[in-house]
Amino acid sequence: MEVRVLFFGMLKDFAGRPSEHLSLPENATVEDLLRHYREGNWRLKEALSSIAISVNQKYASPTTKLANGDEVALLPPVSGGSTHSPLTKTNLMPHAAITGEEIHTYQIVGDIKHSSDGAVAVFEGIVRNQSRGRRTLYLDYEAYEEMALKQMEALAQQALKDFKIRDLKLIHRLGRLQIGQTSVLIVVASEHRAAAFDACRWLIDTLKRTVPIWKKEYFEDGAVWAAGEPFPSKIRGAEGSH
Repeated sequence: MEVRVLFFGMLKDFAGRPSEHLSLPENATVEDLLRHYREGNWRLKEALSSIAISVNQKYASPTTKLANGDEVALLPPVSGGSTHSPLTKTNLMPHAAITGEEIHTYQIVGDIKHSSDGAVAVFEGIVRNQSRGRRTLYLDYEAYEEMALKQMEALAQQALKDFKIRDLKLIHRLGRLQIGQTSVLIVVASEHRAAAFDACRWLIDTLKRTVPIWKKEYFEDGAVWAAGEPFPSKIRGAEGSH
């Protein structure tokens, strides 16, 4: 059988390509696919212990069985390459969006406000001019876009269920961002401020650990993929498989 393998972030650099088709035996599992890369590419081998794996845009474990035509993505720890996508039906959901265009914070805040709200909490992630003591020139954000959007909407739905909030918007920008530009925006409306603050904090912390978006930082003397936070153990698919 044949599956399509996608590489993101630093894994794309290690593999030397964004994707490839791989032939595997019938009844192969994710572990068989990982074994292929551990044995055939030493740079990928070094990274596999910290990645997550998705099959057809859902997180998977090493024991997940593969089928002909499956789309398998190898996902380094997320941190945020260049997809430039305007808001369309394909990257816009009821509470989440991915865009390649400028994020207009005041407009979105104005759209979400309602007379029943006592608070609107806003988190705006912006590009700063330095990182680890080096001057930053600009950033590139890359995503496994279809899966990222589904994950963002799922987070929004979970927040609406777990916190006493009325509505929210969760938007991430992709592509090249200059210093001072907004990369991610979270707006949460609620009757009381505590719920809005709590939901906003939970959303950004969880997004930064689980949604497949990566950041590449450009400096005067080179560029590097930002080291992301480790995946939660329940989705760190390659752990314990080697």
